[in-house]
This record gives sequence, C-alpha cells and structure tokens, in this order.
Amino acid sequence: MSRTYKIAVIGGDGTGPEVVREAVKVLKAAAGRFAFKLDLQDFDFGGERYLRTGELLTDSDLNALRRFDAILLGAIGHPDVKPGILEKGILLRIRFEFDQYINLRPVKLYPGVECPLKDKGPEHIDYVVVRENTGDLYCGAGGFSMRGTPHEVAIQTSVYTRHQVDRCLRYAFQLARRRPRKTLALCGKTNVLTYIYDLWERAFHEMGAREFPDVKREYYHVDATCMWMVKNPEWFDVIVTGNMFGDIITDLAAITQGGMGIAAGGNINPEGVSMFEPIGGSAPKYTGQNVINPLAAICAGGMLLKHVGEERAAEAVEQAVMHVIARKLKSLAAGRMGYGTTEVGDMVVEHVAAGSAA
Repeated sequence: MSRTYKIAVIGGDGTGPEVVREAVKVLKAAAGRFAFKLDLQDFDFGGERYLRTGELLTDSDLNALRRFDAILLGAIGHPDVKPGILEKGILLRIRFEFDQYINLRPVKLYPGVECPLKDKGPEHIDYVVVRENTGDLYCGAGGFSMRGTPHEVAIQTSVYTRHQVDRCLRYAFQLARRRPRKTLALCGKTNVLTYIYDLWERAFHEMGAREFPDVKREYYHVDATCMWMVKNPEWFDVIVTGNMFGDIITDLAAITQGGMGIAAGGNINPEGVSMFEPIGGSAPKYTGQNVINPLAAICAGGMLLKHVGEERAAEAVEQAVMHVIARKLKSLAAGRMGYGTTEVGDMVVEHVAAGSAA
C-alpha cells in the first residue's frame, strides 16, 4: 500500500517562501525515489496576510492544521509589523496549541563547512539540543504595573510543572539511549535559579536512575555550557534544557556548525502534529533576490521525513546536502554561495533523485 503524508506548507515572511519552495522540491524528489506520496497544501499565514486582513491565526486555521501529519514552515517576521505580534500570534500559538513540547536542534558540522572554532572539525561537533518548548518565560505569566511612569514595574515569570519537565526529560533520555555515546547533559542554573532548576535536576536524576541507568548523566550551568560549546564541543552528545536557555544556546550552536544557513529545527509533539523550520529569520533584505541559502529549510524537510518514518529518505536528503556543500558551494552565506537559491535546490534534488551517482 502506498504511503501518503499530508503536509501543511507555510512559507511565511521575507525569504521564507523562497527557501520553502526549494525544500518542497527536495521532498518531492525523495518521495519519487522512495515510493511514497505527499499531499501538500499551502497556507498564507504571516505578515502580508496580517497587514491585509488583521488576522494572525484563527481557530478555523488551527482546526485546518490539525488534519496534517506535519507542518513545514519558512519563517515568521515582517519589517512592517511590530516585533512580537507575528511571533506570538502565529509561531508560538502553533507551538502551544499543538503542544509541541520539544524543540529539537541537531548540531552537526558537515565536511567542507568552515567552522569559526579553531582546530575543530566534523569529528568534534555532532550533538543534539533538546529544548523544552512550552514553559519557562514563554508561558505569558506576568505583566506591568504603573506603566509609563518612573515607577513602572515589569514582571515576566518562569513557570514549569513537573509534568512538563518529566516529558521533556524522557524524550531526551530516549534520544540519548539511541545514540552511540548514550550521554545526556542537563543545562541549567541551579546555583541561582534555585526553584526552577532544582525541579529539573531532581527529576533528571530520579528518572535517569529509575528508567535509564544505561545513559550517562552530566550537569552543566548554562554559562559553562556556552563556554564548552566553544572550547570543547566534542564533550556533548545530547543536551536537555529549558525554553529560555535552549533558545540562546542553539543560536550559539548554529554558528559553530556554519551559521543559520545550515541550521534546522523541529517543534515536536511525538503524539501529534509537529512543525519543522530553518532556525534563521525571514531575512527580508534578501527577499526576491535568489541569493538566500535554502539548505537549512531543506534540512528541516529532512527532519520532517525522519519524523514521519521515512528514515531512508531523510538520510538521502542529508547525504545530498553534504554532497552539495562539499563539492559545489563556495560559502553558506547569502549571496556568496556561488549559486542562486534555486540552483542550490536543484543540485540537492539531482543528488536525492539519483543517489550516489549524482
């Protein structure tokens, strides 16, 4: 029986539609080679629709998205819309409404990619960050008092439940168990954030001892984590952390693997609808110039394929990306690749379709 996957495609803002277009081309090539089908539907959520209609994401929009196996997103962020409106109204709402409680960020330096870290190569940078994606400072608890006066007070509260912490830790432990090194590091701040990360640390060691005795446990303060990600990234296998720290350290990690042009991520609900995206922004200054790097979006498509169970297709996409980087591109930076956006997508498509002969 033929396998068919329903995929919602949200191009979003700026260069988002351009990179998603290339990712979709690669997904279609993988589907052709590995004999599955894609039922793709485009949605216009983003800044242009908001400016035109005043709508961000309606309840009917969310109900429509619930019918899909996964979502492929380009980018959210429009220069004519105040920062925070689109991000909260579209991106965060999808994450929260679909309970995408894991933000998954593979950090892998491919051969041929220039790394800013001295003497570090692909053998040193190959780890995964598991970021809790629904709690912490992002939950919306807080507010203003006496706003606009000299005595103004702003409060934004970090909130975690044991349920949120446990399910994130279990996902991270299970992931670490599947990797050769079987090592999980908790990134926290137990010396200052003595409530939130006391909860995380207790849950971490209790679950590890009870359910995952075969997984080695390590702990790093977040500031030390940042330091070792630069000095000794080879120490890490899987890192698990809260929402705010995860948001910060994954951008640092992206630079060590070659920049935003290659960094992809997933917003995962293992039991529901998940969303995959390049982690860079909408880069509006490059819109329509055919110079933006589509590889992060293509890698996000590869993550989507792995998530729905098409692991051979996902591996083929990664191998094609590695092939194009190592043999074709001059740089991963926008405008300096040596090829246009569509040409890079075409080269990946060619390699995916033909396999190792491409």
